[in-house]
Amino acid sequence: MPGPVYVLLAIWLVLATSPAAAQMPRIELTVGMYRIETEVAVSDAQRMQGLMHRRSLPANQGMLFVFPQAARHCMWMRNTHVPLSVAFLDDEGRILNVEDMQPESENNHCAVGAARFALEMNLGWFVTKGIKPGVRLGGIEKSPPPR
Repeated sequence: MPGPVYVLLAIWLVLATSPAAAQMPRIELTVGMYRIETEVAVSDAQRMQGLMHRRSLPANQGMLFVFPQAARHCMWMRNTHVPLSVAFLDDEGRILNVEDMQPESENNHCAVGAARFALEMNLGWFVTKGIKPGVRLGGIEKSPPPR
């Protein structure tokens, strides 16, 4: 039977190598007078994990998903506990559409056109700031490339 130190080490190794533990890059985006601090999901594993299992999302913080190519990407909310709004963005960071998403749902919410990025924020963030399709986000060019 392994000793308690080995059991703790094994648990730590599992947690340290889980997708949730992987540190995502961060960048700052701007839209109008608003600043958004974002985690950036660039790998398949990070995009699949997204904001799953989180219980809250601080104000003016979000997650930017960077896709390998522009397409009609879709998002869902499996294992996501926080209600979110997602803006789908083209190659230049211009908003194509914004969709509201309810927690724990497997309903698809899709881009209306070829999206290269998706930005998830707290539910209603875009509406309360008056940010609509056609608006361009600044700083998108600082996002790391997808892997």
